[in-house]
Amino acid sequence: MKINFKITTLLLLFMVSAISCEKKEEVEKQVNEETLTLKSAFSDDFFVGSAVNDNHINGKDTLALQLIGKEFNTLTPENIMKWMNIHPEENTFNYNMSDQYVALGEKNTMHIVGHTLVWHSQLAPYINTISDSATMAENLKSHINTIVGKYKGRIHSWDVVNEALNEDGTLRESIFLKVMGKDYINYAFQLAALADPAAELNYNDYNLWKPEKRAGVVQLVKDLQAKGTKIDGVGMQAHWSLEGPSLEDIENSIIAYSDLGVKVMFTELDITVLPNPWDLNGAAVEQSYEQFEGDPKMNPYPNTLPDSIQNKLAKRYEDIFNLFLKHKDKISRVTFWGVHDGQSWLNDWPIKGRTNHPLLFDRKLNPKKAYQQIIELKKQN
Repeated sequence: MKINFKITTLLLLFMVSAISCEKKEEVEKQVNEETLTLKSAFSDDFFVGSAVNDNHINGKDTLALQLIGKEFNTLTPENIMKWMNIHPEENTFNYNMSDQYVALGEKNTMHIVGHTLVWHSQLAPYINTISDSATMAENLKSHINTIVGKYKGRIHSWDVVNEALNEDGTLRESIFLKVMGKDYINYAFQLAALADPAAELNYNDYNLWKPEKRAGVVQLVKDLQAKGTKIDGVGMQAHWSLEGPSLEDIENSIIAYSDLGVKVMFTELDITVLPNPWDLNGAAVEQSYEQFEGDPKMNPYPNTLPDSIQNKLAKRYEDIFNLFLKHKDKISRVTFWGVHDGQSWLNDWPIKGRTNHPLLFDRKLNPKKAYQQIIELKKQN
């Protein structure tokens, strides 16, 4: 039997080439999976970000900065833009840190969040001395116009009003409510919209999964919309625990806010693994439990997190992100409140000196099992 040598050679070369292409695709797929980060994994779904502190912003924490640039595509400042820091006196604005913060976001091509314009806490002392409505309105105007105007086109999203509601959905009795009445919220959003018409304007609060507080937010948004006032989103702070809130309550809130025609975002996500002292709820900064300081029962994991709790934390995050992906058409941003466990505010709140483990990266900046399971979730979808 005579075999055409040229044809056989060509067939063999084709087979080798096909095997090589298949192997190449397999290797490329493996490399892509191994190099997935939070921002790349969820790039088609929503922004994934972190709150940043002073040492991130001024460049001193170089290791954390590398992690921020690698994993996240949106930033929120923890404290530098709160009233007492950026506007400490009536005619004094301090832009040193906020300028560096915006520059950090721009350097990494990130969605930059301004946090926060109007909040009852961490105010400059002079604000609490105002008792006249017209004077308060003028101060709000100066504060919002100046800051939002300065960063027009550079800060993409503002938490315009923060934590204005009580747990029952009624308005918190802040200095702004006492002096100006409930219209201060509408006034703040109108000022922000005028100062930067292109910026995203949001209301931000904790425990927004609770039915009564949810109803209060729904009413607040409807009131603004009825006045023709721009509001683009509702930020759910998401300071949660291993046990709660339930996925059902979170989902009901996502749907309720989305039905208003606004975006939903999770702005301050962390999962405490420590015991809950008494009736602690949410993130009200005025809560404190000094009597528990030094109590080993309230600080059960001072050195490391046991595997059993690591597994619970990973499962909790996986369930939460599964829900987020289910409603990715409604969610625009998921921001963790901190970069790694060592920098979390939950190490000192509400009981000082505790060791908490609420984030996706440990104190050595290594990804935890929770991180791996969230990434794995995307590989499967």
